[in-house]
Formats: sequence, structure tokens, C-alpha cells
Amino acid sequence: MKEFWIIIAIAAVGLYFVFFGIPFQSAPVPIDKTMPEPNPAANQSSTTSPNSTSATRLPSPTAATVATAAFSPPATATAENQNLPAATVMENMRSVIRLYGSQFGGNPVGNNTEITAALTGNNPKQVNFIQPDSGLRLSDKGELVDPWGTPFFFHQLSGTVMEIHSAGPDRKMWTADDVVAK
Repeated sequence: MKEFWIIIAIAAVGLYFVFFGIPFQSAPVPIDKTMPEPNPAANQSSTTSPNSTSATRLPSPTAATVATAAFSPPATATAENQNLPAATVMENMRSVIRLYGSQFGGNPVGNNTEITAALTGNNPKQVNFIQPDSGLRLSDKGELVDPWGTPFFFHQLSGTVMEIHSAGPDRKMWTADDVVAK
């Protein structure tokens, strides 16, 4: 009978590491390729308009970095990841939310600034879910912004489903060109 409880304890520890110690990475989901692409010139500091937001690119998560990463400030963008397609950036944003949910059992909550803080290391395990090559950017106000420099709007649909809303190329929320991912 004693051996039975030892086997149960070992199995419980093993299951703990499977579910909580190793992050889950979901398979890629197809996305709509008809989404308009951002204008790279609109995001350059030399052509900044009053409506644009200064931004810094952030890192994209991988299983290895999610498991071992500690909080670190967001990295500066490199030239090769400056012009990622908007569809890729939206998919990366959705993947980051899902990685957070799989690591902590639910989505980050709050407004854009609070969600950004949780995704960049202000969480129980101090994991930075955003990597430099993801195309995700952070504004001067500490908000995640879309490819056009407008802060994302996060709408919590349930504990595990979040709608990510981008204002699109016109930079006006709730218009026909908005881009939405769940």
C-alpha cells in the first residue's frame, strides 16, 4: 500500500510539471490575408503626425523563453522586423494572449496599460511574453499599439476568450477598416 502512494505522488509531481512547468504553444491558426497593410512611412519618426504614437517594438514568445524568461525591459526594434504585415502582428498579439492564458489559467485583465504590464513581466512568474521579432510595439504611455500606432482595445469575452481590436489604417476605432482577432 505504501508503494501505491509513492507512485501517486510521483505521478502528481509529473502532471504538475506537464501542466504548469512547461508552457503550451498552440498550432498556428489561418488568418484573413485581405487585411490592409500599414504604411511604413507613417511609423517613422521623421514623418510623425499629431495622431501617431511613438512606439518601440517588443519581443515574440517562444516556448523556451516563456519557460525561463524573467522580466526585462522591451527591446528596441531592428530594421528587419520593422515592416511585418498587419495580419502577422495581429496573429502575434493573439498568440501572446493565448500563451499568457495557458501559463496562468486565464487572460490578463484590465485596460491596455495593465494588460501590457502583465504581458511584459508584471505577472506572478515575471515572464515577458513579448519578443523583439513579433512586430508588437509599446507606446510612450506603456500601451501595446497596432501596426498603425493606435493602442489596441482589449475586450474580455470570457475568462479564456479575449477580443483584440485594432483601429486599422484610418486610426479611428469602430469604423469599417478595423481589424479584430479573438
